[in-house]
Amino acid sequence: MTIRSRRETVIFRHPVKIEGVDRVLAAGSYEIVTDEEMIEGLSFPCFRRIATMIMVPGEPPRHSVEVHAISSVALADAQHRDAVAGND
Repeated sequence: MTIRSRRETVIFRHPVKIEGVDRVLAAGSYEIVTDEEMIEGLSFPCFRRIATMIMVPGEPPRHSVEVHAISSVALADAQHRDAVAGND
């Protein structure tokens, strides 16, 4: 089974709450890691998402990074709410 990871940075312009994260995140940049596995037996390469994670700075006074599993739908919803908040 072939698994690949994709990394991207998302930027929230407003504080945001994402389902799967136990607190409100400050506005800023967050790294998103998406793991995908190859669907075997096809005549062309095709991948399906198996995990989406967000890297979140640990709460002070620690200088750690927390990894939270989130759904792609929860991420898209948070991005939409952030975009709409900018239109108020």
